[in-house]
Order: sequence, then structure tokens, then C-alpha cells
Amino acid sequence: MTVRLALVVIASFVIAVESSQEIMKTVSLNFAKPLEQCKKEMDLPDTVTTDFYNFWKEGYEFTSRHTGCAIMCLSSKLELLDQEMMLHHGKAQEFAMKHGADEATAKQLVDMIHSCSQSTPDAAEDPCMKALHVASCFKAKIHDLKWAPSIELIMGEVLAEV
Repeated sequence: MTVRLALVVIASFVIAVESSQEIMKTVSLNFAKPLEQCKKEMDLPDTVTTDFYNFWKEGYEFTSRHTGCAIMCLSSKLELLDQEMMLHHGKAQEFAMKHGADEATAKQLVDMIHSCSQSTPDAAEDPCMKALHVASCFKAKIHDLKWAPSIELIMGEVLAEV
């Protein structure tokens, strides 16, 4: 009976992780949809696209201020920021739920971003660098939970849309 219970617990964990990876894939793809528009409006280099394609790759580090600016632009276009250009928790939670997260998971994602924002220095008052640091922190937290979607899955989705 103990072995059976252990197997059920392990299976539940695997299903939860796979479900969370699927949610993160869907949220990520929908977050990045206005990327080309932001790149054109802000005259951002193609390295920004490379950073987004490699975002969930473990060990990949993005350091370009341009990528942080793209994150700010995307967040703004998706109406995830308040008037002070800070994450609007309610709208961010709605966005996650609209793209597959249940209420608890959506709240957990927003809480992680908020925690990263609180623990990240203001990067000399540069909102683009702050966004880049918050994104790096969030990525690390998602990897710690084993929720990061596989690059192959994301690339397959991107190629399917093209």
C-alpha cells in the first residue's frame, strides 16, 4: 500500500509539473505575440528576438537592455502595467488565467514576479534594466519549480504559427 501511495504521489507531481510547463508555454507565447510590433516601434535589434527564443533555456543569460525594454513594451501592450509602470497584479493574474492557469497558479506566478520585483535593485532608475533583472529572477524561480517549458515545444509552436 505504501508503494502504491508513493507511485500516486509521484504521478501526481509529474502531471502537475507537465501541466505547469504547458501553462508556462502558453503564457509565454501569448506574452511575446506583440514582440515584432515592439521591435518596430522601438527600433530594437534582432538580438531581442534571439533572447526571447532562448528565454527558457537553462543557463541562457540575457544582458541586453534592449530585451528589458521589449519586456516593458510587451507588458504595456498587454495592459499588464499600472499608471506607474508597475505590474498590475489583477490584470497579470487575469492574463495568466486567460491562458490556462487556474486561479491558484496565476496568483503564484504574480506573487513570484512581485517577489522578484521587490528583491531586484532599481538598476539606477532604468526601467528596462529593472525589467531585465526581474525577468531573470522569475525565470530562475520557474526553473526551480521545474515549470519551464521545453525549448523544443516552444519552437514547435512558433514554427506552427509561421
